[in-house]
Amino acid sequence: MIAFDNVAYSYGGGELLSDITLRLAPGSFHFLTGPSGAGKSTFLKLCYAELLPTAGRVTIFDREVRSIGRDDVARMRRRIGVVHQDCQFLDHLPLATNVTLPLTVSGRDSPAQDLTDLLGWVGLAHLADALPPSLSGGERQRAAVARAVIMGPDVILADEPTGNLDWELSLRLLTLLVELNRMGKTIVIATHDMNLIRNAKQQVAARVLRIKNRHIQLAGADL
Repeated sequence: MIAFDNVAYSYGGGELLSDITLRLAPGSFHFLTGPSGAGKSTFLKLCYAELLPTAGRVTIFDREVRSIGRDDVARMRRRIGVVHQDCQFLDHLPLATNVTLPLTVSGRDSPAQDLTDLLGWVGLAHLADALPPSLSGGERQRAAVARAVIMGPDVILADEPTGNLDWELSLRLLTLLVELNRMGKTIVIATHDMNLIRNAKQQVAARVLRIKNRHIQLAGADL
């Protein structure tokens, strides 16, 4: 589904990621760990072609990212949902409209699933008409998950999605991501929260990728 072959990425004159070779298989669940600045966000951006590798090959849905044009990249990204830590919304539009923005941008008329059902699944049906500034941090993150899955993507990439949440809300968000994985979605979560990883491993066959010294290692089962 997403493959890295001897991938490196350089930034500011120095190599941030080096010699990465791995496969993210359909339906897999991965955590990405590493210290701040290690390159977790960069890795995720390589996964959806926001960045291109400075060396090696990244293949997404059997297409090598350097060989496809801008329109093909846009179509490919419809199959990838991204949840950012600092999720951005249009404050003058109600929550329901914000969630369906990917549909508007792509020109699609209807969501992959009923919007009311989707908002109910993330526990926000009662806030469909609310404006983003009135939402709590946990509500904003759950709205970000809803927006990420509105197109029915095959892959969900989440960049420190629980970084600003307390433990109870973090577990609630994790439950949503585990449910998506059980639906067959490939999940990659960048996080520094080892407790979150331990909790997830009780629910799903999650693997841990650790960035260390510019390389990605498969971490042991003791995490």
